[in-house]
Amino acid sequence: MSIVHLLDDDTVNKIAAGEVVERPASVVKELIENAVDAGATTIEIEIMSGGESLMRVTDNGCGMTREDAELSVKRHATSKIRDSEDILSVPTLGFRGEALPTIAAVSRFSLVTRRAEDELGVSVRIMGGKKPEISDAGAAPGTTVKVEDLFFNTPARKKFMKTTHTEGLKINDCVVKAALAEPGISFRLISNNKTTVKTPGTGALRDAIVAIYGGSVGESLLPLSFEDEDVKITGFLTKPSMLRSSRGWQTFIVNGRVVENKAMARAIDNAYHSLLPKAGYPLAVLVVEVPVRSVDVNVHPRKAEIKFEDEGRIFKAVYKSVVDAVRPEGQSLEQVAAVARVPEHRGGEPAPSFSVASFAHTTSEPSSLPRPFLPTVPFADKAGAENFAEVQKELMAEKNGGEKVSYEQQQIAQLVADAPDAKEEMQLSMVPIGQVAMCFIIAQDGDTLYIVDQHAAHERILYDRFSALADDIPSQQLLVHLFLDFSPRESELLEEQQELFQKLGFDLAKSDENQFRLCSLPADIPVGDAETTLRKILGWLMDMHAPTAAEIRHACIAMTACKAAIKRGDELNLRQMQLLLEELSRTARPYTCPHGRPTILRFTGGDLAKMFKRT
Repeated sequence: MSIVHLLDDDTVNKIAAGEVVERPASVVKELIENAVDAGATTIEIEIMSGGESLMRVTDNGCGMTREDAELSVKRHATSKIRDSEDILSVPTLGFRGEALPTIAAVSRFSLVTRRAEDELGVSVRIMGGKKPEISDAGAAPGTTVKVEDLFFNTPARKKFMKTTHTEGLKINDCVVKAALAEPGISFRLISNNKTTVKTPGTGALRDAIVAIYGGSVGESLLPLSFEDEDVKITGFLTKPSMLRSSRGWQTFIVNGRVVENKAMARAIDNAYHSLLPKAGYPLAVLVVEVPVRSVDVNVHPRKAEIKFEDEGRIFKAVYKSVVDAVRPEGQSLEQVAAVARVPEHRGGEPAPSFSVASFAHTTSEPSSLPRPFLPTVPFADKAGAENFAEVQKELMAEKNGGEKVSYEQQQIAQLVADAPDAKEEMQLSMVPIGQVAMCFIIAQDGDTLYIVDQHAAHERILYDRFSALADDIPSQQLLVHLFLDFSPRESELLEEQQELFQKLGFDLAKSDENQFRLCSLPADIPVGDAETTLRKILGWLMDMHAPTAAEIRHACIAMTACKAAIKRGDELNLRQMQLLLEELSRTARPYTCPHGRPTILRFTGGDLAKMFKRT
């Protein structure tokens, strides 16, 4: 008796369904792609119980004839390609000809479709992969596909489904991605009789983003733009002040197809590496157009991942588009400030407190609050105080009763004073009012209030200045060299990264097997902090997995900037506050400190009115 045998059609269809239909969201994705390919301008998706009991997708596309409807539920039937050569340049989303028959194999399936020029439509009903029942039917132009009791005849598959809530969220994410990829189509998702997603279909990507994520995100969007001979990138990403904890907020669209691609995700990470905390990701919707034959969409069974012919070129293009978007030329500090969230508050409940880490936009309204009194700001002639560092020296001298400022403060002042300005003098309309908790600078511009974290702001200023001095950070020679003992792994790292430490201002010479002599260190780091700083850098290097040179350099400079920046508890006068704001406005990325913490928050007059229940 033969061991090898052919499988029956029912088993073949169920195996194919396992490759294409992983969960309810997979069904929705396939049906949406068919609707898009049919030229629909409106697509409505209705689900019940996370898609397990019902999924219905209705479109106003071109519809099908009776013959095409009958063929569409047969395996490997498609209108998208003719032969294998077409696979390499297929312009549509779906083309395998397996979606409908494989979905029908594991559900109670029905399809109703009609072309606009036909008087009657056609109905196709299939029960768990059995023979189709085909009949005439009255229907609006377009196509409606209904899928009920998914996996009812494959209980082994059904038990691996998650909760209805989780499956519903997966479908929601699928619809959101599709709506972002097709802003010219009006999408509507109805879950358990409640509309959860609705987009206008205006064709403008910004409108789709705002409809999905809300006005707060819309106010934080930065446009992307890049184009060369073969690559074009458009889209939006949010300012570094608006983050989420996962990449689910990021959508990559290549030639109209929503995809996953590690090179594009890594390019965003690298472009933002000095702006974000470790656990944060900005929203990003990247629309990439490349020659069809330069990308392979068949490296994944569900076409979720793609492979570019030249991954390095795409990485560089995405990186540049993100870097250019983060701080467009001419944008002021007031424009990049994060808008503080005004928490909703119901009567009878205690008003919630503000979180410095919470950012969203609230619609500005005409302020009914009186304009605050502004004290006369005692600015001296700038000839005697050209930058913040020099003013800091003056303050230190005043605090010490005219005594000489500390050695470390002199070094910081000299380092900042010697660094060239990144931009020409900018006109700053923001005026400081005072200092709170010896930590936060309060400033005003018209009806808008700003709160600036003085340490985070100075960190950003110093980080950018140190970065500009990439290969020549000043060092201070030690009269008495320090002999430091390290573990074998630390010693190995010190030897491997000797050139990097040298560029950062650390001069280390090996004196024994696991001992090094420190001859000089960066001018901005106090001698007493030298060993601690070195060990922190080494600890960070050991925690990283295959760090790049840029990542290592960022971590080292961020740490030295943190050590050198003014601290909480440092008293500032109004003149110093103004100069600190001016220097912050000149930095390339004033949104956050190098560790990703915000530097500045904004409260509009409307926000304040809401807080005081005046609206």
